[in-house]
Amino acid sequence: MAVRTEPFVLNMGPVHPSTHGVFRMRATLDGEVVVDIEPVFGYLHRGIEKLAEQRTYSGFIPLTDRLDYISSMNNNFAYCLSVEKLAGIKVPERAEYIRVIMSELQRIAAFLIAVGAFLNDCGAYFTPFLYMFRERERIVDLFEMVSGQRLTYNYMRVGGVSQDLPEEFMPALRKFMDLMPRFMDEYDRLLMQNEILIARAKGVGILTKEQAINCSASGPVLRASGVKWDIRKADPYSIYDRFDFDVPTQETGDCYDRYRQRVEEMRQSLRIIRQAMDQIPSGPTRAEVPHLIRPPAGEAYARIEAPKGELGFYLVSDNSIAPYRCHIRPPSLLNLTALRDMTRGWKVADLIIIFGSIDITVGEIDR
Repeated sequence: MAVRTEPFVLNMGPVHPSTHGVFRMRATLDGEVVVDIEPVFGYLHRGIEKLAEQRTYSGFIPLTDRLDYISSMNNNFAYCLSVEKLAGIKVPERAEYIRVIMSELQRIAAFLIAVGAFLNDCGAYFTPFLYMFRERERIVDLFEMVSGQRLTYNYMRVGGVSQDLPEEFMPALRKFMDLMPRFMDEYDRLLMQNEILIARAKGVGILTKEQAINCSASGPVLRASGVKWDIRKADPYSIYDRFDFDVPTQETGDCYDRYRQRVEEMRQSLRIIRQAMDQIPSGPTRAEVPHLIRPPAGEAYARIEAPKGELGFYLVSDNSIAPYRCHIRPPSLLNLTALRDMTRGWKVADLIIIFGSIDITVGEIDR
């Protein structure tokens, strides 16, 4: 005799370990099968774009740390690029190299968190996460040397960086660069052919190439679906056109591919950092910029390849000391729009790892 069931709604979040922040999913289920998903945003809304319009151009930099707080350096970078484009400010060469080094270190640190948390979602309770947190701590130590902070760094400035690298920074960075490839190999031995990871992630939550493009996905989520698009290559900013690196892609677009994509991209970040270390010149680290910047009336949009994808700042100036309008393009929000397509038809346990494989930070979604 067939069992008759009726769909029911299960609320996950807004405060739930698997939602990676203050985020809520209303899942309509038929038994354990996901019939529909409604993402609910706004629990962390702080009006950060309006706060930007009430502060000076430089005074907003610390608030950009609070967007994707796992990638604070990248947030600083994208915002400063936008102000520099608006005001026509040229950044000294040494500062450009320092920015690239910080940005790529931050990318590795963010991916270590993303991969470790994803393995937790798959059921490996904290062992891989702690392996990766070990190396992330080494990067955070480097950031503390230059900024005095371990999470929200507020290091970059309009026209450069807040201060030059301390004397002990480059030796510590060389030591990290010597160690990191071995740790990457260790991750692969631990995870790449792991039976549980493959069973949970292979073929699960597939985002096709067409779906990824149609929902404006970017970053590792897009490239894991087979789309070779990286802003550092497609629309180079800063000095990225001086470095030799590859844009890896995957084929299937499932949860396993999104994990592999981040691991492969960490190796490319190491290549960029090595080249930047060899090429970095001496000289000033900050352009002569007035404390109160008054860009000419106009508008500018600058974007970077942040760890989660395209991060952009659109600024409008009315020639005053504060932006007339500030709008942020956060990659987490756009990538999350594919969640419904990726989860329908899968079971509740799969919903958790599909969501985790996207890798979001709610701070940049609820701006």
